[in-house]
Amino acid sequence: MPCSFRRDFERAALWGVNEVIGLVLASLVAGLATTPYAAYHFHRLAPYGVLANLLAMPVVSAWVMPMGLLGVLAIPFGFDGLFWRQMGYGIEWMDAVALWVARLPGAFGRVTSFGTGPLLLATIGLLLIGLLKTPLRWSGAVFVALAIVLAARTPLPDILVAADGKAFAVRGADGRLALHHSGGDTFAMREWLAADADGRDVRDPGLGQGIACDPSACIGKLADGRLVSYALAPDAFEEDCRRPAVVVATRGGPRDCAATVIGRSDWRDRGAIMLRRDGAGFVLDSTRAANFDRPWAPRQSRANATATSDDAASPPAASRAPPRDATPKLENLEPGE
Repeated sequence: MPCSFRRDFERAALWGVNEVIGLVLASLVAGLATTPYAAYHFHRLAPYGVLANLLAMPVVSAWVMPMGLLGVLAIPFGFDGLFWRQMGYGIEWMDAVALWVARLPGAFGRVTSFGTGPLLLATIGLLLIGLLKTPLRWSGAVFVALAIVLAARTPLPDILVAADGKAFAVRGADGRLALHHSGGDTFAMREWLAADADGRDVRDPGLGQGIACDPSACIGKLADGRLVSYALAPDAFEEDCRRPAVVVATRGGPRDCAATVIGRSDWRDRGAIMLRRDGAGFVLDSTRAANFDRPWAPRQSRANATATSDDAASPPAASRAPPRDATPKLENLEPGE
């Protein structure tokens, strides 16, 4: 009897160890496979994901899901509330685990934004590692390593303009963004901080440090000393077109401005705009390319633009030929008409 009990205990312990190892490996593989996409879309990393899954998933598998299934089966009999309550206890345990892991040091990793090139390389590497069965599969690690290097070397923007023109940001000499917004919506600012791996809150009063404003304009300074103006009134262009390198105009800017002008038509047609220093000039990028056309963000119709220009060029009504009267004469009518 003791020997039999010992064998059963060893068998149960071995089963438990195999389950824990399987859960750890599954969590590790799933976490690594989704890390590039979480970093690309949300600029976040979860280094303790394996620990959270190890504590939460056994309760989900052994308690939450069975209680949910029994609750569905008990609905016709009217005593399903008992199972929903038990299921809630398991969900509370999941919430407690998530909150505890989130409070651990270094639980929230931030990643700066990067392009689709590193994301595609990481995807190719993961596919090679997961699909191939020969030693060639480990060539995928080269693609993953190259993706990490390229993502880390992605240059950060120096000037950002929101899609509605109510917010802009300038990267100063300290390497951080100084932000200013004139509206109540802080969504763009929140996304800019996340994409910059900046942990500051949008309500932080220090976000505007480095930008000076008066009733006509706001001025920010780039790392190389050049100025960026956010023109609020037309009278600001006289000075801003001479001194700053870039002028963000809430309305249309003058055509003879010596600075690079980002006007209302630019962000309306191209969405949010990013400028990056490139020598003496700037490289401009935007969320919508020139051929971007979606149902929720349609491209401006060329026909409408042509019609507008035709209307502007059309002669005044007094110079137009009078309309021709097409009414038939009486002598041309047949009887009965």
